[in-house]
Amino acid sequence: MPFVKIDLFEGRTDEQKIALAKEITEVVMKHTGANREAVHVFINDLMEGTYFPHGEMKRK
Repeated sequence: MPFVKIDLFEGRTDEQKIALAKEITEVVMKHTGANREAVHVFINDLMEGTYFPHGEMKRK
């Protein structure tokens, strides 16, 4: 049962996230042989101020 976890900065629409999840599901099915029902995609919206590359605050 493949699980795919994706972290994105917040701001994408539901439609964008649905399209991404569908594409990811297709790729996972193609390369693992898993059926659609076995693939689970988790999209985590990261809020501004929660990303600290190299221990520093990510600025826009």
